[in-house]
Amino acid sequence: MAGDDFQILADTVEDGVRHITAAPSALVCSKLINFDLIDGKIYNLKYLRGCHGNLQAIGSLLEGATVDFALERLSGINCNGRGTSCTDQLTRILRQVLKKTEEE
Repeated sequence: MAGDDFQILADTVEDGVRHITAAPSALVCSKLINFDLIDGKIYNLKYLRGCHGNLQAIGSLLEGATVDFALERLSGINCNGRGTSCTDQLTRILRQVLKKTEEE
């Protein structure tokens, strides 16, 4: 599916904090997405490149939000007909991380 070419580059856990670094799809402007998961909540969300102000705002709005909230609000957002967006990429990455967690 278009936009599923993202890659999780790092997925580590230290002191109960799961840190994720991912390269989103080539279809979007951002180049890296970094965030922490603590007890099912998102912290320290940062994007490298992309619409800087908007992506800072998303990070601020999602600080301490549940993964479910992010999935509900951001899944399927389409940027300029690309079939995905920087925020949709976050949800795809989150789903992959959750799937991996379930498999462990």
